[in-house]
Amino acid sequence: MEYAPVIGLEIHVELKTKTKMFCASLNDPDEKRPNFNICPVCMGFPGTLPVINHEAVRKVLLVGAALGCELAEVSNFDRKNYFYPDIPKGYQISQYARPLCLGGKLKAGGKDLHITRIHLEEDTGRSQHDIDGEYSLVDFNRAGVPLMELVTEPDITSGSEVREFAEKLRLLLRYLDVSDADMEKGQLRVEVNISL
Repeated sequence: MEYAPVIGLEIHVELKTKTKMFCASLNDPDEKRPNFNICPVCMGFPGTLPVINHEAVRKVLLVGAALGCELAEVSNFDRKNYFYPDIPKGYQISQYARPLCLGGKLKAGGKDLHITRIHLEEDTGRSQHDIDGEYSLVDFNRAGVPLMELVTEPDITSGSEVREFAEKLRLLLRYLDVSDADMEKGQLRVEVNISL
């Protein structure tokens, strides 16, 4: 019996916007002063309500159009409930039932690699752990930063196709001025799901 890899990707992209996804806090996840770009909304204080960042929506729709996706006429956001120290609200605002973009494709490895969906969500904070493991610190400057998540179909069959797909997507994101897409800064994160 011969095994062949079946690979799908989940790619998170920090969007280049002035403010965070659901509040007026500055979108600067690399701010050196911890917990400087935060507000009651992105920290989930009682009585606060999110207001959508229209610039982030436009940027995701621009990427969807460039990739030949079906653009949603109606979309909504959902709460993904879970507890981690870097999620101050106890939930993440994301999209599931009605994402902004469905379908689409990008050519890599000499074939069309298909996109399942592209949706918007907010990023989490950043945990920093003591080298001795005695304590952890949380910086919420990144909490609420607009994230585009692109999910592919599992029709990728090699590491070279993964690399080519990610490189072409990065070029597109930079060309459209959607993101700087610097992997070393965490602005483009590729999660690889492999089955045999």
